[in-house]
Amino acid sequence: MINTYMQALGDEPSAIRELFAYGLQRKEQIGADNVFDFSLGNPSIPAPQKVSDLLCEMAQLPPQQVHGYTPAAGLPSVRQAIADSLNRRFGEDYTAGNLYLTCGAAASLSITLKALLEPGDEVIVIAPFFPEYSVWVECHGGTLVPVQARPDDFQIDVDAVAQAITPHTKAIILNSPNNPVGVVYTRPVLEELAAMLRARTEQTARPIFLISDEPYRELVYGSVEPAWIPGIYSNTIVCYSWSKSLSLPGERIGYVLVPGSVDGFERVYAAVNGAGRALGFVCAPVMFQRIIERCADEAVNIAAYEANRKALCAVMDQAGFDYIAPDGAFYLWVRSPESDAQAFSDRAKEHELLVVPSDSFGVGGWIRLGYCVDEQVIARSAEPFKALAAEYGLNPR
Repeated sequence: MINTYMQALGDEPSAIRELFAYGLQRKEQIGADNVFDFSLGNPSIPAPQKVSDLLCEMAQLPPQQVHGYTPAAGLPSVRQAIADSLNRRFGEDYTAGNLYLTCGAAASLSITLKALLEPGDEVIVIAPFFPEYSVWVECHGGTLVPVQARPDDFQIDVDAVAQAITPHTKAIILNSPNNPVGVVYTRPVLEELAAMLRARTEQTARPIFLISDEPYRELVYGSVEPAWIPGIYSNTIVCYSWSKSLSLPGERIGYVLVPGSVDGFERVYAAVNGAGRALGFVCAPVMFQRIIERCADEAVNIAAYEANRKALCAVMDQAGFDYIAPDGAFYLWVRSPESDAQAFSDRAKEHELLVVPSDSFGVGGWIRLGYCVDEQVIARSAEPFKALAAEYGLNPR
C-alpha cells in the first residue's frame, strides 16, 4: 500500500532532532537558563546587514519579480553572479551554465547523487560523516561505504580509501570543513587523494567523482584556508549552501556547480537538471535568488563563533575532556570518557547538558558539541561539565 522504506525513514528517530526537542521541553520545565543545549548546528550570528536591507528593498518590488517562477536552474543573471564570484576567488572561468540553483545543500547533494548513481553503485564517505548521507545515497539506489578517517587528526586516510574502492565505486563525498569534527582537509592530503583517483581512473577508464559538500567553507579560523577542490581534482562537483555563510538556514538556497573539467560535462550537467526535475527541486526560492545575486561575495562576521570556540575549548580543558581542536565549522568533537557515547550523552542530561553521541556519525566513543550558541550558554555550562567530568575521575588540564 505504501513505500515501506519511506515509512521506516519517517519512523526512524534523528538523535540530533530528538535531543533538540528534549531541550525545548526541558527549557519549558526548568527555564532556558538552566539547560545547556549544544545539540543543533543552527547559526546564531545574524545575517549581514546587506541581506536585511535587500529584503526590505525586495518587498517594494512588483510581486512577479520576487514571487514568480524562474527557469528551473535559476535566473541566468544570478547564476552568472555566482560564477563571477567563484572566478574572482579561485581563478576559474565558470559561467551561468555551470550552475544549478537549489533549495540548500541537502537538495544539492540529493540532486547530485540522483544524477550520478545507477543501481549497484557505491559511494564512499569519510567517517565520521553527516548522518543524512546514508539516506540520500540509499534513496537513490546506491550503497554507502564508510571509510574511517585517520584516528589521530581525522584527516582522510588515503590508503584506506584506496582499499575501499571497487569496480562499483561511483563517487566519494568530502565535507571540509567537516561536520561533526571541524577538521579542514589539508591540500597535501587532497592532492594525495586526487593522484590516487587519477591513477585508478587510468586503470579502469571509469571516472570516480568527488562530491564536495561545502556549507561551512567560509567558517574557518586563524590562517586556515580550505582548498578549492575542483582546482586539485577535475572530476569534482561542488554542493553549496548559504545557510552558514550568510546565516540563512531556513531560506534554503544553494547550488550545484558542475565544472567544465568534469568528464562528460554536458551529460553530467544535463543529468543534474534532470534530477532536479525528477525530485521537484526546480526554481529555487526566487526572492533569495535575487538577494544572492547581490550578496555573492558577502559573509557573516565569524568573530562570535571564534570566541565561542575558544571559550568552549577552555571549558573542556578545565573539566579534563580530550577533544579535537576545530579549524572550521562550529562543532567541537570531544572524546567520551566511556566507550558508549549514547550512555555518556544520557548521563550528561542529568546535568542538563545536551550533547550529541557520535554513533549516528558512523563512529563510537565521541560526542559533538555545537558552539553556535549564545556565549552565556558556554559560560554557564562550565560547572556542569566539571561536575560531569568528576563523575568519571577526569583531571583538569
